[in-house]
Amino acid sequence: MPKPGPRITYKYSDHFKAIAVRLSQLPGVEIQDVAESLYIHPFMLSRWRKEMREGKIMGKGADVDRAVAYELKELRRIK
Repeated sequence: MPKPGPRITYKYSDHFKAIAVRLSQLPGVEIQDVAESLYIHPFMLSRWRKEMREGKIMGKGADVDRAVAYELKELRRIK
């Protein structure tokens, strides 16, 4: 049953979406892990991946920080 009151909708920038997609494309990293670390729903990340393939989100300039990539790989290994 839905909660009463106004619905909260968050707006994410294309830059944030592109970085999230790049993180999810790293080898050994699962979509669910990236979504959980960014506090978004995995379906939303899957939709962003589709939009990136279709060219709706431009990924130029969305480089992934090596420390963040390493941390995600380590979390996956520990899990």
